[in-house]
Amino acid sequence: MGNILTAMMVAGSEVADSVLEAAAAPEVAPAAVDTAAVGLFTANNVWMMLATALVFIMHLGFAGVEAGFGQTKNTVNILFKNTLTPIIGLLTYYVIGFNLMYPGDFSLNMFGGGFFGFAGFGLDAGTTPSIEYTDGAYTYWTDFLFQGMFAATAATIVSGAVAERIKVSAYMVFTLLYVGLVYPFLGSWKWGYGWLDDMNFYDFAGSTLVHSVGGWAALAGVIVLGPRIGKYVDGKVVDKPGSSVPLAVIGVFLLWLGWFGFNGGSVLSGDPDGTSFVLVTTCMAACTGGLFGFLTAWIVFKRLDLGMVLNGILAGLVGITAGADVVSPGESLLIGAVAGIIVVFSAIGMDKLKLDDVVGAVSVHLTCGIWGTLAVGLFSSNPEHTFLTQLTGVAAYGAVAFPIAFLIFFVLKKTMGVRVSEEHEVEGLDSHEHGIRGYTIIYDN
Repeated sequence: MGNILTAMMVAGSEVADSVLEAAAAPEVAPAAVDTAAVGLFTANNVWMMLATALVFIMHLGFAGVEAGFGQTKNTVNILFKNTLTPIIGLLTYYVIGFNLMYPGDFSLNMFGGGFFGFAGFGLDAGTTPSIEYTDGAYTYWTDFLFQGMFAATAATIVSGAVAERIKVSAYMVFTLLYVGLVYPFLGSWKWGYGWLDDMNFYDFAGSTLVHSVGGWAALAGVIVLGPRIGKYVDGKVVDKPGSSVPLAVIGVFLLWLGWFGFNGGSVLSGDPDGTSFVLVTTCMAACTGGLFGFLTAWIVFKRLDLGMVLNGILAGLVGITAGADVVSPGESLLIGAVAGIIVVFSAIGMDKLKLDDVVGAVSVHLTCGIWGTLAVGLFSSNPEHTFLTQLTGVAAYGAVAFPIAFLIFFVLKKTMGVRVSEEHEVEGLDSHEHGIRGYTIIYDN
């Protein structure tokens, strides 16, 4: 696949050069210019569709991580939620989310920019040629699907934090509301050319817009639900072993693979220089995140903690996502290293506060999402990306995302209930909620 992508990018670059040459040479026939433009458009769109597929694979990665870190008796329940998440996410984004997030000319101008807007239900590509959409970068349909994958990812972050005690029905309703309404509303502030975009707040691929928005919701869910039975006893943290360490490792590597599309696709074209640069900074941050997660856990816990290595990798990936295109490879190493350190102490802090997060989602996505966004203000090559502006964006998202998520969970708790019964939680959700177990060994007599 690497050779194919390289060939495609080189071809795209050559086509781009031919377009410029054709534009500068009046004697070239218009048909040649059109052919070159269509070729570049096709190459860009193919890359964006591939990036979309890679982001989609991240849902399998999340499923692996959550099922691997979760207890054996809840494996089916966890996988059930992770299977429903992209289904609900894409459907709600189709019906209403895409138009809320990118209101276009229908935006209501508040606070100096498009603060909120709505352009109708469903999708409508209009009647103009696809090549005119985003100036020949990719089609309207590719844009929807790529952005829809991001929306579903925000909900998946919540799933891991509240695992093993939340009702499936409550989770489904929360996902419906959060992905359908809250996420696109918040996303419009920056990616929909809203008020934060006017302030030059920067978030390249979603350290805040995706990861911390999901992280704030995860924190709210953990607080409303409370810890799992027997997690905190007499001031001590009781370890609840996961069902499969190999599955968790596979999940993390699938997520790392998916980040090639998550960050690489956020270049929003097949530009060879831009895409390859972003993938380098992304991978370097993942490496130092995992390395310093390991070293920090070794110093603190006096053991070679694989879980912290895995979460360190994810922490580095989340941390670099906001500024992958505006920081140097050397700076990406530093950003990943800091993320790998703080994810360990964040997890420790969560346990001290008796906030039971099964997979460490709050520490990975919220804590490191905030760090990555602020790091843009410290290291960005663009002088317009100031620390104060980045801090303003972080505060604005936290001030809205957390209270709304908390309110949704609280209302669900008071109406339909959010937590399974004590009997179901102790005996396992698989048998009671789903009627099957995730791991079954049959002996032939």
